[in-house]
Amino acid sequence: MNLEGCGTALITPFRHDGSLDEAALVAHVNWQIANGINLLIPCGTTGEAATLSEQEWLRVIEVTVQTAAGRVPVFAGATHNATHQAVLNAKKLAGIDGLTGILTANPYYNKPGQEGQYQHFKAIAEAVDMPIMLYNIPGRTGTNLLPETILRLAELKNIVAVKESSGNLVQITELLTQAPRSLRVFAGDDALALPTIAVGGCGLISVASNAMPTLMSAMTNSAVHGDWINARRLNRQLFEFMQANFIEPSPAPIKTVLQLMGRSNGQLRLPMVPVSATTRRKLETVIGELGQLQDRPDARPRMF
Repeated sequence: MNLEGCGTALITPFRHDGSLDEAALVAHVNWQIANGINLLIPCGTTGEAATLSEQEWLRVIEVTVQTAAGRVPVFAGATHNATHQAVLNAKKLAGIDGLTGILTANPYYNKPGQEGQYQHFKAIAEAVDMPIMLYNIPGRTGTNLLPETILRLAELKNIVAVKESSGNLVQITELLTQAPRSLRVFAGDDALALPTIAVGGCGLISVASNAMPTLMSAMTNSAVHGDWINARRLNRQLFEFMQANFIEPSPAPIKTVLQLMGRSNGQLRLPMVPVSATTRRKLETVIGELGQLQDRPDARPRMF
């Protein structure tokens, strides 16, 4: 299992009637892999996991794993704020043949302290015999997983990676200066990919790569392999786009981008709503400058 490079936090495609669009998911996964993505994350924040029924959640993961067919690792989102339920969810995923591992975020709403988070993640790790990727995203969950707690958790044999979305580069650097080489630390924010890799991170789990897999994977892998001239060039080219995906709550902007590119119908589930007209115009401008608008003469062809 080679955990490095650019992973995509996959969107979940829905039909206009709100149901899961399995055909679109298959096409999206194949397109991601064909364009250089190294890792897939279904049913995370970008995948609107909180809006999926249990049956849909399991089905999205099954379809992703079956479509990937071992070509890249797949870590499936499985987060809950009740530890007993998080353990049950992890056990359900352990039964999916071909799934690489589990991505699990801080317990939300309860706001546990460091010891509570440690015991929560420890219980999940001890319940299943498969790799675990921790997901620190305090902006969504209301609680921050500190470096000293991650280091304690890294002593457990199957906690192998962290998606760090605190947005705090000092905290990320503190973790990386102390973490064992076996612990893989991914940037969880597109705009912090290069700084995170520069201080020892192994890659990025990206929202932007849903729409720009070739460019995002090229940028990330250039940095991972020490080609900083190319990495910085691509970062400059993509930075405005990476930022634009968070003008409004994600994944509304990235689904709008995919719609503008002709790769999605843009369908969201409440409480997520379509972006405003102002944001849509901004996104049109940004991706138009990248030559990706569907109706532009210089736009690249669809690759489904």
